[in-house]
Amino acid sequence: MTKSSARRRFLHLAFGSILALSLVPAALHAQAAEGWRAAPPDELKSVIPARAPVISERIETEFRTASGITDGSGHFIAGVVMITAGYSAEGKYSHYFLVQAPIRVGTIDLTPGDYVFGWTRSQDALNVSFYQAATGKEVGQVDAVRNPTIARVESFRIWPPHGTGSEPHSVIQIGRFSFPYSLAK
Repeated sequence: MTKSSARRRFLHLAFGSILALSLVPAALHAQAAEGWRAAPPDELKSVIPARAPVISERIETEFRTASGITDGSGHFIAGVVMITAGYSAEGKYSHYFLVQAPIRVGTIDLTPGDYVFGWTRSQDALNVSFYQAATGKEVGQVDAVRNPTIARVESFRIWPPHGTGSEPHSVIQIGRFSFPYSLAK
């Protein structure tokens, strides 16, 4: 083998190794998101409480608005609209949000646990504030923007990480608005 062919072979192997290593994080993320799917109502009934525990109250939920995703191995990310009339949460919280696998919502890292969120309308978006359900402590805010790819207005929906066609990908929908989420790697 000549010196130039050995150098060329070395460069091909080195470049191939670098390329393969650079694809590993993307492949791991795709693999992590791959098993997640929309959770059907019968599975959601097993994790969505009829009355959400919020600080010292148990607030009734509206199950017909429940939405979530599951990895099929007992982990859910799900939520539901709460009926807050007459509770101290009225005007502050509107949704109960269950996280059983770490996720990132906008710029907020949510560890497994129970959360509540509420929103206020700004000029062109919803300003969504997340709180720990047990304490009411704020954990962060994210803006939900009008999403033109959403054809059907729903009070709440969590889209699975892999949509098809014109469906949104990895977003949580409130009405015509949505904000991104990503599964922890």
